[in-house]
Amino acid sequence: MSEFEPNIVCFACNWCTYAGADMAGTSKFQYPPNLKIVRVMCTGRVNPEFVLEALKKGADGVFIGGCHPPSDCHYVNGNLKARNRVQILKLLLTQLGVEPERLRLEWISASEGEEFSRKVREFVEELKRLGPNPLKESSTELSELE
Repeated sequence: MSEFEPNIVCFACNWCTYAGADMAGTSKFQYPPNLKIVRVMCTGRVNPEFVLEALKKGADGVFIGGCHPPSDCHYVNGNLKARNRVQILKLLLTQLGVEPERLRLEWISASEGEEFSRKVREFVEELKRLGPNPLKESSTELSELE
């Protein structure tokens, strides 16, 4: 029997985490290929519906990466909005019977490629421990949406 490999949707801030992921690649810091990165201009742009839809459509976890608070955000306070939304979403996930650990928010700057790699590996291990997402629609696989 093969080991469970979680599908992860990553919403990455264009200015920090997306550049950090790029830095990880160019610096050859390896991380698991479980991530499907969606570049957003700011984590403040990540609507809670995006997270819930990703989980419903087959993601086992959602990783949101943005600029370090309080002042690195290129849009002043988008990272702080994201932090507030994630706190509320974690409460909602708990109410829905989904482990809140399936949603992770990390602050990773453009120069932190190694940090990006490490945080992704940690998240993959956490999701392997949790197992498949119970909210996932049984008939829809994330790969069908690509």
